[in-house]
Amino acid sequence: MTETVSQRTPLSPTPRSTPTRLTDRASTDRADLDAVLDAGLICHLGVLLGGTPVVLPTAYGRDGDTLYLHGSTGAGNLRAALAADISVAVTLVDGVVYARSAMHFSMNYRSAVVLGRAREVTEHDERLHGLRVIVEHAAPGAWSRVRPPSKKELAATKVLALDLTEASVKIRAGGPKDDPSDIDNGGVWAGVLPLRQAWDSPIDSEDLDPGVPVPADVLERPVPAR
Repeated sequence: MTETVSQRTPLSPTPRSTPTRLTDRASTDRADLDAVLDAGLICHLGVLLGGTPVVLPTAYGRDGDTLYLHGSTGAGNLRAALAADISVAVTLVDGVVYARSAMHFSMNYRSAVVLGRAREVTEHDERLHGLRVIVEHAAPGAWSRVRPPSKKELAATKVLALDLTEASVKIRAGGPKDDPSDIDNGGVWAGVLPLRQAWDSPIDSEDLDPGVPVPADVLERPVPAR
């Protein structure tokens, strides 16, 4: 039986994934985790590489409770990702919060951090599935009309899967939280400057054959949900 979102295990099941500061911004609803991951385009992958912490921007895709990542088989960061636990972070900024006091400036945001041990995907069908999930996350509708990966390309690509069991989500919304004395003094503007994403017009490749139209899923692509 397919498990619904409401039946899934709540977030923060372990001490290291349970927020300890500003806990009023934390969410244990897996639907909020899904929403953040689905709205983001790039994650930041944290690994230990040669004993040094390294954070790398990485394409990803989510299928249910699994996050897929990929890269070159020669990439040291992916080998490091299989040798120890990793972290994956996605942050969406929704606005800058202007306050009356410098120390009360903030940002409205949605963020997710996933922790765990990634596994290398070796089974052929799941490897293709993982790559499709990643491509479709970045460019919905593209996989079905483009050439699939060749054997050579697959041999040069490593696909990782990370379970979303251990994760945390924090969300801030609303205006500034100024001290009463600063509010009483007045004379300084306070509020929120919202930030939103928008797609611009598609730009044809310089080597595009004449007459090839822009696909509808590109022209009509919606902005990620806030």
